Amino acid sequence: MSRDPQVDLIFNHFIPRYVATGVDANDMQRLVKRIDQWSDWCRLWSEEAQRHEHSAQVAKDLGRDITAAEAWLRAAIYYHYAKHLFAAVPQEFALAQSHMLRCYALAASHTPHPMQKLKIPYRGDFIHAYLRLPSDDAHAPRAALAIILPGLDACKEELHSWSDSFLSRGLATITLDGPGQGESAAHFPISLDWGGAMAAVLDHLASNPRVDVNRAGVVGQSLGAFYSPLCAALEPRLKACVTNCGPFNFGPVLPQMPAVSQEVFRIRSHKATLKEALEFAHELNMTSYAPLIACPTLIVFGAGDKIIPVSEGTLLANSMKGHAELVVYEEGNHVCFNIPYKFRPLTADWLKEKLQ
Repeated sequence: MSRDPQVDLIFNHFIPRYVATGVDANDMQRLVKRIDQWSDWCRLWSEEAQRHEHSAQVAKDLGRDITAAEAWLRAAIYYHYAKHLFAAVPQEFALAQSHMLRCYALAASHTPHPMQKLKIPYRGDFIHAYLRLPSDDAHAPRAALAIILPGLDACKEELHSWSDSFLSRGLATITLDGPGQGESAAHFPISLDWGGAMAAVLDHLASNPRVDVNRAGVVGQSLGAFYSPLCAALEPRLKACVTNCGPFNFGPVLPQMPAVSQEVFRIRSHKATLKEALEFAHELNMTSYAPLIACPTLIVFGAGDKIIPVSEGTLLANSMKGHAELVVYEEGNHVCFNIPYKFRPLTADWLKEKLQ
């Protein structure tokens, strides 16, 4: 049987992302060799996840909690990539997601800067999130806050490594699944109600003695980098915004994306047909929102981005009311995942300085 071209397409787009967010490079090589058919994608990624889950359990049984947590984190990210573009096969998707959530939860207490699971009331249900603190000292001053948003096929668990960059610089982080994302997607479709979602997050954290919501900034990647400036436009309590390779108008972008990505958007927007989804994508447009952004905004792009063109970042920078700083890495791909050693320190340092 010949190799499915969709498998090659997805690997060509996303291998730097997989490695940058926690997939071992040797495992990556093995997966590229093993996966020939798209129908095997979720199963074979899950088998790799199971190897690391087994290693975690062996370490746990030996009392090696840190080693176990590291292995559970790897297992969680592998289960995430098993299902991240597999939404059209609901049964396999749901199983992989449940395993991802379980493994990430098992890692939570023995990971540096442990993850605290939050259920934030929103529109009669909940936004799911993880709060991490830069210090375990209960008497430490309230920390400034980075609110980090995933993209279309990402989720809060994928943001763990980026979260580390902010934590190491003294910021608290909250990674969340908003409308149409991760755990929240079943209850809330993709929408423009990020003002409401962000208000719910800030209101929920306002009484937390470890977090200073008066020094909060929003950070997003890919489609999450459309949501982050949208939040900045709609929620005046945000003091700074970071957007990494996000669309200004998602309407023209979506049809250029892989077919599986378009299907994920259809499912996450709760539309019956792809035609409806493509029409709805045009509503994700910053034209009327960008002039409302008053806070400083860092716009990061890779000149080699094959998914969202740099011109989208230029449009945002030229349309804003507040100060915009556009940084383009000539060698960068989508979200600059091929140069995480550049974009992660830049975004974390910049946000820390703006929230001082």
